[in-house]
Amino acid sequence: MAAIEADFYELLGVQRTADDRAIKSAYRKLAMQYHPDKNGGCKDSEAKFKAVSAAYACLSDPQKRAAYDRYGHAAFANGGMGGFGGGDGFADLGDIFETIFGGAFGGGGRSQGPRRGADLRYDMEIGLEDAFHGKSAEIEVETAQTCEPCRGSGAEPGTSARRCNLCAGRGKVRAQQGFFMVERTCPNCHGRGEVIESPCRQCRGEGRVDVANTLAVEVPPGVDSGTRIRLSGKGEAGPFGAPPGDLYIFIHVRRHKVFEREGTTLITRCPISFTSAALGGEVDIPGLDGARHTIEIPAGIQSGKQLRKRGAGMPVLQGRGFGDMVVEISVETPTKLSAKQKDILREFQATETGDECPQSKGFFERLKEAWAGKE
Repeated sequence: MAAIEADFYELLGVQRTADDRAIKSAYRKLAMQYHPDKNGGCKDSEAKFKAVSAAYACLSDPQKRAAYDRYGHAAFANGGMGGFGGGDGFADLGDIFETIFGGAFGGGGRSQGPRRGADLRYDMEIGLEDAFHGKSAEIEVETAQTCEPCRGSGAEPGTSARRCNLCAGRGKVRAQQGFFMVERTCPNCHGRGEVIESPCRQCRGEGRVDVANTLAVEVPPGVDSGTRIRLSGKGEAGPFGAPPGDLYIFIHVRRHKVFEREGTTLITRCPISFTSAALGGEVDIPGLDGARHTIEIPAGIQSGKQLRKRGAGMPVLQGRGFGDMVVEISVETPTKLSAKQKDILREFQATETGDECPQSKGFFERLKEAWAGKE
């Protein structure tokens, strides 16, 4: 009596109207569930795994699915439509795993060829004035560059690399391990797919050599610490003629003697005498733009008060306009007074009514109220 073969849709637990996404999702779940590695080599799990994989191999192929929907398993009798294989295998499990799991079970793919060269980092320190005006600079960077004699091939001039016989140029080899076909990087060509029999004497078969390069760098106005400048294609050359990486220049702005920076705002702290604070006046602050910026000090100003000069700050990076300059006032109490100055201050003190310093007057009035409440 002929064995009754299970319906592929029932094996995957999907409807006959299921789309490709639903079929793929169902197979992925079942493949994970019945994978022999997760079931200690259980024969039943292995048989179930084979069955659901065969079902997916059919239903994921539009032509095979159409034939199966019309004729059932008879469509593949005697090897029709390529069948699903027999015995230990069906279709190409490596290709199925690569499609579904992205190589999670050792799936292969084709040789990827030489990889792009590495990106490099260079740290550049500049002054705040350079950050304000911008700067043209030259830097010296030692990078791996394409070998000129072999033009990056790694082979001695006049010779060429040949296709690897072990992996047939794929860069990977497959080996049977029980039920599974495992794919690994080719040990002969190390994944390149080619073998160099006569390495270039200049680069020793690497296709690149270390060279000190002098590069021109344009630092735009408005840069700040952490700003990155990218020089495309100025990183390391890729192996065996692959494209080079990029060079990233990281900017570090040195601390300034006068200004602190917050974005596009320049901040400076300006000490003034108590007489200037009382009577008012003005102070000139030299800006990074080379101009002298006059700051008007109103009479009676207090320590900590900030005065703003619009447009006297840092330029906007890759934009228009400038930030502001902020001058924070610090009222300085004199520490050295002549006898005459002391006499003048005593005369002034004798005329005080308390209304001259409303904050002090208010504070002491609150103290009196507090003591009165306790008494």
